[in-house]
Amino acid sequence: MFENLCTLPLKAELFTQALHPTEPLLAVGLSTGHVECFRLPASERSTEDDADVSVLSDGKGTIDTVWRTRRHKGSCRSLAFSNDGSYLYSAGTDSLLKHFSSATGQVASKIAIPSTKSVPDSPTLLHVLSPQTLLLACDSGILHLLDLRDGALAASKPQQTHFPHDDFVSSITPLPPSAESTSGYSKQWISTGGTTLAVTDLRRGVLVRSDDQEDELLCTAFIPGMGPKKNRDNGVVAVGTGSGVLTLWDKGAWDDQQDRIKVDTGKGGGESLDCIVKIPDEVARSKKVVVGVGDGSLRVVDLTRREVEDVLRHDDVEAVVALGFDSQGRMISGGGQTVKVWQEAPNLGDGSSDDSDEDDSDANDSDDSDDDDAAPSLSTGKRQAGKDKDSDDSDSDEGRKRGKRRKKGKVDLGPRGAHGILKFRGLD
Repeated sequence: MFENLCTLPLKAELFTQALHPTEPLLAVGLSTGHVECFRLPASERSTEDDADVSVLSDGKGTIDTVWRTRRHKGSCRSLAFSNDGSYLYSAGTDSLLKHFSSATGQVASKIAIPSTKSVPDSPTLLHVLSPQTLLLACDSGILHLLDLRDGALAASKPQQTHFPHDDFVSSITPLPPSAESTSGYSKQWISTGGTTLAVTDLRRGVLVRSDDQEDELLCTAFIPGMGPKKNRDNGVVAVGTGSGVLTLWDKGAWDDQQDRIKVDTGKGGGESLDCIVKIPDEVARSKKVVVGVGDGSLRVVDLTRREVEDVLRHDDVEAVVALGFDSQGRMISGGGQTVKVWQEAPNLGDGSSDDSDEDDSDANDSDDSDDDDAAPSLSTGKRQAGKDKDSDDSDSDEGRKRGKRRKKGKVDLGPRGAHGILKFRGLD
């Protein structure tokens, strides 16, 4: 269903990625604490067959670094774009939450991540619920609601604090706003942590927590247009587990799962399903999701037929930790030290971009100041020249991966594993 257009190598292990809502921009957070923003080539519409064709397909496109900076002293755990894409938020194991321009990487505000204990509470997830609310989840299972005003972190203390789970929060997925909503933004969301699923309301707090599923719940995606026979438009939530099973939950029936799809099977249980994304309807033309698996594969699952439709390969060893679709309808997968771009297109280009030896650079993120070095504007499409200020005290952050199974099994993909790799300026 998808073809791999290109592979983008990274300088360190990927921990998180975020995609701009309206532009082909990709931000990645690494184990070294660096945050890097890339611009992907825009898609072009072919006039011959009236089909979407990526510039990457003809081998002439390049992926340029817009800016790069050492954002956190430890690893960068989570990234999130603002609703309009003008800002990025990052959280790291240095117990700092930062807000900065997506165009330049310049820090605008930062706060210390709150902790209810004497020791720091490391972040696990960020989610921008609305222009006024940022959700911050932590290792302890706590969930903070932070006030955003004009995109900035307006206060050092959270507006609200909830305890939906006893273990670290592994996923957050907003539920669609009701028909009576005047703002158009969600006020309720699903979260998973440990072996439970919970629903939290912006005003009323934690509404319900599911029964113990006796299996780790790791990722979630809301699927509209599915549901019980008498209520097909109700919507369901697909939940990936640590044993390789995708569970389906009817919206509003949160006590227990309603159905199960075996995505990965094996002796003693399958590989963990670490991330999930719904395939846009214009791409799939039916209810399908892509699941990132602990063995480095991507599984395309048809929810209507309850079966795995296709298997793709992101990496031979490292787990897939991030999945998403960019503004051009391309799927972006991340894991290990690579990011891959995929598109539903039968033909791949044979060419490659020009090879250059330009050096990568960092914008300085000073501990004593919020000012980063100026980065080039997005329109330049050029990589910065400067010194790389990588530190030797990077955090391996094993705590981020606890509870996720890491088997080394491989899936026989035949010729599908032989994908083309383009060259990238400054990265060869």
